[in-house]
Amino acid sequence: MPYEHTSTRRIEFSETDMAGLVHFSNFFRYMETAERDFFEAAGVDLINTQPGEVVGWPRVRAECKFSAPIRFGDTIDIHLAVKSMKDRSIEYQFRIFRQNQDGSRTQAGKGHMVTVLTKLTASGELQSIELPASVRERITVAPSEALARPAGV
Repeated sequence: MPYEHTSTRRIEFSETDMAGLVHFSNFFRYMETAERDFFEAAGVDLINTQPGEVVGWPRVRAECKFSAPIRFGDTIDIHLAVKSMKDRSIEYQFRIFRQNQDGSRTQAGKGHMVTVLTKLTASGELQSIELPASVRERITVAPSEALARPAGV
């Protein structure tokens, strides 16, 4: 069962500020990109809409610490690892690396995100629901050594 995933993408001009650096808000988009790719690779729907029912994964906590600049044209790797799974939620650990010209990588940021499986009720409110067996069969928690080691090693 998968417990980690790495997505790679190139930085677009529109993601940068006047100094040519990636605006901090985009780091959260990168984490969501890795989550989407992880769910797709695991064969799990990120959003499931059926007649009269909408089920999704809103965020209840997200944080990111920035450690190196990322600029327009840079290529980054976004590493996701499942830190924990509870009855209704998944917590991810993220590490974002800038690929350097010499083939090395520099960690540009690290973050955490907690997301809760919810359904939209008939009254328009979000209600948390338990993770179904189909999700638990396809996603698992990363072993502690995978959370501690540098991504890609």
